[in-house]
Parts: sequence; structure tokens; C-alpha cells
Amino acid sequence: MPKRRKAAAPPLELDDPAELRRLRAERCLQLPPDRDFWVFGYGSLMWHPGFPHLEVRVGRIFGFSRRFCIYSHIYRGTLERPGLVFGLDRGGSCQGLAYRVPRAEGESVMTYLYDREMATAIYFPRWVTVRTAQGAVQAITFVVDPAHRQYTGHLDTTEIARLILQGKGDRGTCHAYLANTVRHLAALGIHDRRLEALLAEVEALRGAES
Repeated sequence: MPKRRKAAAPPLELDDPAELRRLRAERCLQLPPDRDFWVFGYGSLMWHPGFPHLEVRVGRIFGFSRRFCIYSHIYRGTLERPGLVFGLDRGGSCQGLAYRVPRAEGESVMTYLYDREMATAIYFPRWVTVRTAQGAVQAITFVVDPAHRQYTGHLDTTEIARLILQGKGDRGTCHAYLANTVRHLAALGIHDRRLEALLAEVEALRGAES
């Protein structure tokens, strides 16, 4: 069966700023009041967390997988030439990093994460179980909202590679974003064959166009 895909990139923001604020507020998570908590990173949070933490563990979650499924119009692309960034989409599993955040820093860390990840309310923040070698922990992570206009659906690999190659925004290129993720996973002993194959395809496409 052919995979579902969208033909064009959607607008960046919701039409109504008040609706965007409402969605962000509606999707706030309550932190445990008297203890440290964990954050699970699966993309740029692995190599640029940007928040204080006491401990880092390699871990895996089940029921969600890391995919290039979000159009990027600022960080890794523009409206005219969109790029792609990762989201956690339903199905499979995902390896990443779990960070233990000290309770005293909880509110400031959550404010930072919402400013970074929820600018357009593309995600559902939620608690997930992260399996680590030291035991399971409950962590906050960000799962893509499939009803959001930035959600790509299931693009084919050729289209994903094309968008990654063209994407360049305020935080750099999609190519660097993908390469950093693959390199950091490998340094942790995690070999994501699908991402490694995608990186090779992007670099081959870049070579063919140069």
C-alpha cells in the first residue's frame, strides 16, 4: 500500500494566536512537587540539551519512533524552502537520552523546553516510561500531533532526503541536524541503520547536485 504524504508544506503558525496560547496552556504537564524528574531527548536534545541536569542515561521508549515528520520553517528551514525535524510518531521504539533534572530547577527547565519545543504547539508533551540499564524511569518527552499542519504524514525517503538537503534555518542546516544525531547516537553505541542510510542518501544527493 502506498504511504500517505502531503504535497506541500503547510503554514508555520496557527491562524489565531489566542488559540495557540490556549493549546500550549492546555498541554502543560504537572511536575512532581517534591522530587527530581526526567526528560527524554531523541533529537537535538541529545547533543544540545541546554538545561541543567544531574544525570544522563541511555534509554529506550516503546510505542513511539523517531521520524522526520515535522516541517521546519524557522530552525532548519523557511516557509519558502522548508526543512524537516524529528518528531516522535506512533509505532515502534526509540533510543535516546534521559536527563535527570533537579527539582529546584523544574519550573525554569519546563519553561525553557516549552519555549524551545512548543512554539507552534506541534507536540503533545507526555510522560513515558524509559527503559535504562539502571532501571526504568518516568520521563517527559514530546510526541508529534498528527492533526497539526506542520505534520508531514509519511513521506517517501526520496522526498525526505530532498527536504533535508534544502533545509536551512536559524539554527543551521537539516543536513547538519541529521549528521549530528547519527554521530551522537553512534558515540553512545546506538546504530540507527535507517538514519545512517538516510544520511548516506542525502550526501549522495548533495554530491550529485554539486
